Amino acid sequence: MSISLSEASKAMTSFSGIFQLLEYILCFPVLKHVDICNVSCSCKRLHDVCHGRGKVWGHQYKLRWPRLQKHYRQNECCDWLKEYRTRHTVGLQIRRTVVSISKRFFTEIESLGAPEHFCEDELLSILNSDRRKSLTLKYYAKKILYFLRQQNILRSLKMFLEQPAEQQSALEGAVLVDQYCNPLADVSLDGISSQLEEITDKVKKMLRMKNSSHPSLRVTQGDCFAVEDFELERQVVVALNAVLYEQLQYKGNECDYYNPLNSYIHQVLLRRTGIPISLSVLYMTLARKLGVQLEPVNFPNHFLLRWCQHQRGSGDIYDFVYIDAFGKGKQLTAKECEYLIGHQVTADYYSAISTTEVLLRMVGNLLNIGKRGEGNEKSYQLLRDSLDLYLTINPDNVQYLLLQARLYFHLGIWPEKVLDILQHIQALDPSQHGAVGYLVQHTLEHIQHKKQPVEPEVKRRSAAEHVEVQYSVGLIMKHKRSGYNCVIYGWDPKCTMSQEWITTMRVHQLSSGANQPFYNVLVQDGTCRYAAQENLEPHSAPLEIAHPEVGRYFSEFHDSHYVANEELQTRYPEDMAETLEDLPSLSPLLSLSISIYFLHLPSSSSQT
Repeated sequence: MSISLSEASKAMTSFSGIFQLLEYILCFPVLKHVDICNVSCSCKRLHDVCHGRGKVWGHQYKLRWPRLQKHYRQNECCDWLKEYRTRHTVGLQIRRTVVSISKRFFTEIESLGAPEHFCEDELLSILNSDRRKSLTLKYYAKKILYFLRQQNILRSLKMFLEQPAEQQSALEGAVLVDQYCNPLADVSLDGISSQLEEITDKVKKMLRMKNSSHPSLRVTQGDCFAVEDFELERQVVVALNAVLYEQLQYKGNECDYYNPLNSYIHQVLLRRTGIPISLSVLYMTLARKLGVQLEPVNFPNHFLLRWCQHQRGSGDIYDFVYIDAFGKGKQLTAKECEYLIGHQVTADYYSAISTTEVLLRMVGNLLNIGKRGEGNEKSYQLLRDSLDLYLTINPDNVQYLLLQARLYFHLGIWPEKVLDILQHIQALDPSQHGAVGYLVQHTLEHIQHKKQPVEPEVKRRSAAEHVEVQYSVGLIMKHKRSGYNCVIYGWDPKCTMSQEWITTMRVHQLSSGANQPFYNVLVQDGTCRYAAQENLEPHSAPLEIAHPEVGRYFSEFHDSHYVANEELQTRYPEDMAETLEDLPSLSPLLSLSISIYFLHLPSSSSQT
């Protein structure tokens, strides 16, 4: 029996309508990927509707992982089923890695062989889950995300440094430095450039009021343009100073000069303050957008810009005016620059420098801040980050290579990398064999020691020597004298610090001196302290402690206390029971829920 063309057309139209209707139904938000898999196995027609490149799996993918949409073009034809499977597999791999990862080493994440944006999306999913729970999982997920983003930024920095010098932008370099030191912050060159365009528009508005025919007013974003007339340049500089320092109130941060935030370009824009070099990069970039070519000057102790007043390319230092971006755009002669720092300098210090040298000066400032730090996690991280940056820009600096090796050795991390660094130092400068030999010997001992891990010291509250210990890990405390809030993450039956520390902290002035329990506490302000028992008391209204290391020791915040993770429970196996007993005036329902929770805690002592 033959079928007419019109009948065939109607049949096709009818089939197409049914197909679209089924697609529409299967895209309902209540249906999950398991439902779609089950539906596609029920018959051939539904299997065809659920094909990998169709709307159904595309909808499932977008619904499950909305953050990943930026990686695809609009209406892109893609095998969504394949993408879904890959992303799902990567998610499982990432979670297994985060759960089992070491506290110190994050390099195993690179061996997953998974798309980078899938890895990042899964880590962000972990970090954005319930705020009070999975704290240890989040702690390591954050560490891994920090590491992955830094590796990506380092690759971008290396590509940037490979560009010809004339194509390198000081702003782009400053953004890369900012991103590397703040990999979890939302910092991008496009975002920073957009903010600078807004400032540029304000300067143009000011300029228009003075000279409506100024050529800088005709410049559009991205144009390469230079004002040739000195008077027109002067008008731009005057307008720029008026907007930046009078209207927007930018200023040098004299009160908190050594705050690392002063070196991060996104923080300079946010807080409208900085140090000479960061404000100079901002000032120079804005001036160039308006056609005035300023050059960076690596002046000692005070970074400056120079503005040529005569023929371009002049080598005479007196042919330039020097602009102090830190001092509200004040214009200085060569002699006045010396008054600024209080001593004379040679002509070399007035020379223009390259973008690479600007970045070395900027990173060098951060390095010095890190070295001035208090020896806490934050200052060590800044020191590590700034060393990474400096040695990426200048990989053969023996002084900083040795500092990096010593830092890693001190922190007990990456011993194999320490050996590589030391080998590189020996090749660059054989005279360093004494320092290199010492570090090699002790690093090899450390590697050997790692092969024979020492069991952590176990402290039981029931032991006779611990009878005076009143408080347990996980309790939220208040310091009687200083007033700070904190959570206990460890204790000693007696003070174990050095005699020098005991003297410095005036421990002998306490009623029980050093002969009383002392507690390791995480403080609300982000510090870690060692507090005497007589100075602590349970908090009357327990609250969460916003400390970056909380997840290292605790798995969740449980209304009135922190629950120790498996690693901390291994070291203090009886403390959780004591914590529950010590909680003040718990309601019957809360007591019951905590007791049930405690009964179901895993008994294994594996490391998280």
